[in-house]
Amino acid sequence: MEHQNLSPRPRHGISPSLGELFKRVDEFTDSGENSPAHQTLNISSISSNSRSYPFVLSFHNLTYSVKIRRKLSEPSIFRRTRTLSSPENMADSNSPGNMKILLNEISGEAREGEILAVLGASGSGKSTLIDALADRISKESLKGAISLNGEVLDSRLLKVISAYVMQDDLLFPMLTVEETLMFSAEFRLPRSLSKAKKRARVQALIDQLGLRSAAKTVIGDEGHRGVSGGERRRVSIGTDIIHDPIILFLDEPTSGLDSTSAYMVVKVLKRIAQSGSIVVMSIHQPSYRIMSLLDQLLFLSHGQTVFSGSPRSLQRFFSEFGHPIPEHENRSEFALDLIRELESSPQGTKSLVEFNKSWRRTRNDVQNDDKGEEKLRFKVSLSDAVSASVSRGKLVSGGAGSSHHETSAVQKYANPMWMEMIVISKRSILNSTRTPELFLIRLMAVLVTGIILATIYWHLDNSPKGVQERLGFFAFAMSTMFYTCAEAIPVFLMERYIFMRETAYNAYRRSSYVLAHSLISLPSLVFLSITFAATTFWAVGLAGGFGGFVFYFLAILASFWAGNSFVTFLSGIVSHVMLGFTVVVAILAYFVLFSGFFITRDRIPAYWLWFHYISLVKYPFEGVLQNEFDDPTKCFVKGVQIFDNTPLGAVPAELKIKLLKSLSGTLGMNISSSTCVTTGLDILKKEGITDISKWNCLWITIAWGFFFRILFYFTLLIGSKNKRR
Repeated sequence: MEHQNLSPRPRHGISPSLGELFKRVDEFTDSGENSPAHQTLNISSISSNSRSYPFVLSFHNLTYSVKIRRKLSEPSIFRRTRTLSSPENMADSNSPGNMKILLNEISGEAREGEILAVLGASGSGKSTLIDALADRISKESLKGAISLNGEVLDSRLLKVISAYVMQDDLLFPMLTVEETLMFSAEFRLPRSLSKAKKRARVQALIDQLGLRSAAKTVIGDEGHRGVSGGERRRVSIGTDIIHDPIILFLDEPTSGLDSTSAYMVVKVLKRIAQSGSIVVMSIHQPSYRIMSLLDQLLFLSHGQTVFSGSPRSLQRFFSEFGHPIPEHENRSEFALDLIRELESSPQGTKSLVEFNKSWRRTRNDVQNDDKGEEKLRFKVSLSDAVSASVSRGKLVSGGAGSSHHETSAVQKYANPMWMEMIVISKRSILNSTRTPELFLIRLMAVLVTGIILATIYWHLDNSPKGVQERLGFFAFAMSTMFYTCAEAIPVFLMERYIFMRETAYNAYRRSSYVLAHSLISLPSLVFLSITFAATTFWAVGLAGGFGGFVFYFLAILASFWAGNSFVTFLSGIVSHVMLGFTVVVAILAYFVLFSGFFITRDRIPAYWLWFHYISLVKYPFEGVLQNEFDDPTKCFVKGVQIFDNTPLGAVPAELKIKLLKSLSGTLGMNISSSTCVTTGLDILKKEGITDISKWNCLWITIAWGFFFRILFYFTLLIGSKNKRR
């Protein structure tokens, strides 16, 4: 009965996890002055004394199909008559003939300490299977069962204990390797871990990934020279394993790499597996050296399993199938070439699929005793197994969890929201300082615009022409604030996939991202607002003194805030930079049109009046107009000035005075050359600005900014789930 003992058993052959090494380092560090000056860390003792429940990820009969979209057919006059048997004339779109099966009853398992590699030609279903195991396919579409240690794997728990490395290297190009991993550590590792320990963990990971020589090198992109492709891929892996996850999924980690770089990446994955993780990866065509590092293989063809087993059993499998692998030939290349040859034949790979099923049944009969013992071991709850793994040093971010429920045995997020906001802000500021030209270009655009406006509208007078020029100045100035915010479109679009990768497995909260980016945008907006306000206010000769300047500055700042929030929201909807610019420019043009400058509110048709009230330009435009014209004692049209902007404006001054006297007699009132005919309040009434005060206009503009930030959050919440349907 010794084999049926449910107590945790030592895991021989498994390397210690990073967490175990740090625990042992702490023991030596805390041993005090009595400890010898130089002590050796006995890794073998860690491995032999640590006890844990080994994890097994099992999947059974995974099936996934998608509906084939029917192509738009050309008009009947341009196409030949189709027969009734053609695909276009078959049954409705929900019929089986219009469904493409991407996975067809795929079964297998991945064990702790091993690498499971999924192989196959392009379109065989490799990435789809990885997505299915990583919970990147909706439960409604995926059929079958996925379990960990015999228990159904909950989506929330999987996010906490696993990591997913995408095929593309999604990294910030201007951060160094060390900075990238350090930010990942600050996201993934709990606040209870000191800064020094986090830094030590990053340094240990850099050595584990073989990145010591590139630690101080920036990641780089097309315009900046950085690390090599293989190093970049290892950094991508490092950002997701900093917290030592129990399960690691990778989608073609060797894609686009040379043979040496690909081997180095898989060698790193082998070390990660040996430290106590389950590694599941897809790979296109492994070399002979890479094959020696893999523990289990799963060959797919058109969504069906054609082989499942260890690399050593490939020779026997294909020999029994009637196609023995020649000596000195790469086993994986031979298998993939044979599968492609069968796929091009009329019968396809049906014979190989059926042979694999019978071959697997024969092997399962031989292994029944081992599986019976494994079922007994799985009687220990998954919650206890995860807790034991955490206590051993795995899953560092969940070390502080205290609940006994399996989905909350570890914390969902490693840090509180305020800590996440600090880290996101620090990273964004560092990125901005590495690319100062982006802010300088925007500053120059605002400054040049301010100088041009200041020189054109230099010291406006209080004449009727001065009134019209003031209206034109405010309309252009306020609309410029919104148009210069269009530069915010690429900011999130460049970070979109990095954000999706980091939030998919709970690196930080989406709300933390929105709040952090809202806060760090304010200093630059304040600086731009002061620059424009100081450049134009006194040069144009605007009214109100210092109090008027303060409101003018606040109106500009509110416009920048609302415009920046609006553009940020749109960047969460559109997926392409050029499309984003097109949409933003078009909508802002509509906002300007309905702002009340080109056509007053009273003249807008009733069916378009709603657009006037949702125009972002309306409220700051009306606010600054009231700030300029709300003084009832200030006169803008006196006596003979009523003839300005009319055909009588060219009449000599003496004749204007006579006309004024004649007009006074007709109206029965005395109108002299100094009589005030139009005040600022009259101008506001003429422009239809009577319903909202200037301070309410300011608050509404600020509220629009908060509204679009909230919409941006919900856009991220809905649009970043990144699951197939």
